[in-house]
Formats: sequence, structure tokens, C-alpha cells
Amino acid sequence: MSTIRSVCVYCGSSAGRDPIYMRTAEALGTALGEAGVRLVYGGGTRGIMGAVSDAVIRAGGSVTGIIPRFLIDMEATERELKRLDELIVTADMHERKHIMFERADAFVALPGGIGTLEELIEIMTWSQLGRHRKPIVIANVNGFWDPLSGLLDHMRGEGFIHTAHQVQPLVIDDVEDILPAIRDAAEPARADGAEEIIERL
Repeated sequence: MSTIRSVCVYCGSSAGRDPIYMRTAEALGTALGEAGVRLVYGGGTRGIMGAVSDAVIRAGGSVTGIIPRFLIDMEATERELKRLDELIVTADMHERKHIMFERADAFVALPGGIGTLEELIEIMTWSQLGRHRKPIVIANVNGFWDPLSGLLDHMRGEGFIHTAHQVQPLVIDDVEDILPAIRDAAEPARADGAEEIIERL
């Protein structure tokens, strides 16, 4: 089992309607900080993004924020971003996701919107293509991701997912189970060619 030094968290820049989303983000951030696992995330200081990063910092952990220049005013301010111990400003979304992949040993998707969904699906796609074996966790807070699970089952049933064995995200309901599950699932090395495919995508 390899050591998990960093976890990339995909999540919304809004708080959502149910307070449990923010509480879950805070609990995950606290767990990461207390375990000495670096948070890699999209750099925003609002909503669930802000909650998870603030909790890591309060717990004494390290945070790498990766944000495109054009999103700074929408999801944060430069003054707010100074609280991060590492900030990477990218030219575009593609570069952001590339660096997030490189910096993370595992991935967790908390509740979020279209951007969060897109990031989750992309990292699952790279796994299905055999380009990495890093653990992927879907934090199914209050059944948030149940519709996605139903869609994936439908796609599989209709014959459009032929290599499901290549991507098996861990669907976890309880936040306290996320980090132990990641550690149990960690592969000793990323698959050959991961960077090559990201350069092409």
C-alpha cells in the first residue's frame, strides 16, 4: 500500500441548500489536516471549496490551491488566497486540471455543480482508459450522487461501458470513512503514460 500524501477534492464553490454539505466539507478538511495529508483543490475561498480548505488550515494541514486567472474574482480574491501555503495560478481550466492530477495521490468528489461533475467524469475516464490507478471517492452525502450512479448503471446496461473494471470509484456515504478507504485502495504506482494522455486531452 502506497502512502497517500495528497488528496484532490472536487467540490462546489457554492454552499448548496442543505447545511450537511458544508459540514461534510469541514469534517473532511479536518480529517485531512489532522492526518497530515495535503489538500489539492480548485483554489476558491467560497462555498464548499472554502469550507474544506479552511478546515484543513485550522487543523494545521497544508493546502495547494490551483485556480485559473479568470476565476479569481469569481471564486476568491487575491487577498483571501494569501492564506493558502501554496497557490498556483493557471492560464486556463485545462492546465488547472493537469496540475491537480499531477499533485494528487487520490481524488474525492464532494457535492457540486457542473464543474465538479465534469472533473469527476474526466478523472474516471482517464482511469477507464488505464492511464492511472489512483483511488477515486464519490462522497455520496445524503444520496447526492445517486442520480449519477443510476445513469452509469443505465449506460452499462445499454452496452456503452465495456471496461467498467478499469474504473471502480468508491462510493462512500460517511465522511469519516473516506480517508481510510483511500488508504486501503491506494495502488503502489500510477499507470505508465498518465501524463502522455493528459497532454493530448
